[in-house]
Amino acid sequence: MLATADALAILLDAARPIDGIETLPTLAALNRVLAAEVTSPLDVPPMNTSAMDGYAVRIADLSHGSRLPVSQRIPAGHAPRPLAPGSAARIFTGATVPAGADAVVMQEQTEAAGDEVTIVHRPQAGEWITAQGADIHAGSVILPAGTRLTPQALGLAASVGCAQLEVRRRVKVAVFFTGDELTMPGEPLKPGAIYNSNRFTLRGLLEKLGCEVTDYGIVADQLDATRATLREAAQAHDLILTCGGVSVGEEDHVKPAVEAEGRLSMWQIAMKPGKPLAFGAVRRGAREDQAAETFFIGLPGNPVSSFVTFLLFVRPFVLRLAGMQAVAPRALSLRADFTQGKADRRNEFLRARVNAAGGLDLFANQSSAVLTSTVWSDGLIDNPPNHAISAGETVRFIPFSELLN
Repeated sequence: MLATADALAILLDAARPIDGIETLPTLAALNRVLAAEVTSPLDVPPMNTSAMDGYAVRIADLSHGSRLPVSQRIPAGHAPRPLAPGSAARIFTGATVPAGADAVVMQEQTEAAGDEVTIVHRPQAGEWITAQGADIHAGSVILPAGTRLTPQALGLAASVGCAQLEVRRRVKVAVFFTGDELTMPGEPLKPGAIYNSNRFTLRGLLEKLGCEVTDYGIVADQLDATRATLREAAQAHDLILTCGGVSVGEEDHVKPAVEAEGRLSMWQIAMKPGKPLAFGAVRRGAREDQAAETFFIGLPGNPVSSFVTFLLFVRPFVLRLAGMQAVAPRALSLRADFTQGKADRRNEFLRARVNAAGGLDLFANQSSAVLTSTVWSDGLIDNPPNHAISAGETVRFIPFSELLN
């Protein structure tokens, strides 16, 4: 069995950004990946602006308790006249500072009376002025290619006037589920059957990543049916994702089906939960070259195993296909407020959550069938092989906030 780090390295080494670039309105580009860097054509702000409601002044005109005539009123969005010598200009937050002014005195440090104002505070040069280009200089790269566009990234692009952005097309993923015991919610639950929770979890995870998903549903536990679905899915997708059927039982047909329709590069990882994870590719038609292949990842059928392996392997693989380079989640070093006395020979990913004291509590039942643990917890403890955890020690914790975005 491969170590988790080695398995992830194999996947990421194989992943290459997909072809295909689209130009989208900036308002429609949320969660897409930039195909080209965004360079600012202008300074932001494009002029000196006031950071406060107050009065724009020349410091040289001021002495203690200076009383000045108010020569103009400057709301935001209006072009001011140059500041007349020996006067003050009423100014509002975000408004352009008039030429000649070298400070803004906030209104709480003034006393206004009619058309005059008394300045009771002597400002420093530049006080409450946001200088031109304080945020962004013209010509600077504000968003590099490969950036996944968050709401704040869209705002940054808009702040330099970008109405459209070049992004990579969505990753196309085909997904299907194997198991004659699987039943969809809303249908009668026959003896020996279970509801297909994995379909809802995995589709949700793929859609949250921005993938274009084709759902082939539940495929019968038959080798021919599995091969036929693989062949169809390979034609127009970047990745085929399956759930179940990758172990070694007589009813596990996914592994032999992939080997018949393509190739497997990896199978079985030394992790818990999630040992039976497969990676390879399926041919598109009769061609044998790798350029005519669709990637394949087979996840285990147990609900926690499929959830955890998706987060640790499928998520970074999909993001790399989408054009991102930095795909590793950030981990925290937190205190374990529990004891896990039994060490496992595999790399364990334990469901835990942060308590009010800033430590970690462990979900009581770590079985790969207990989906409740994924809702109760707010992250995974990455516990090395053969390591028992003692209360008070520091462990590596990966928050779901890093894995579910």
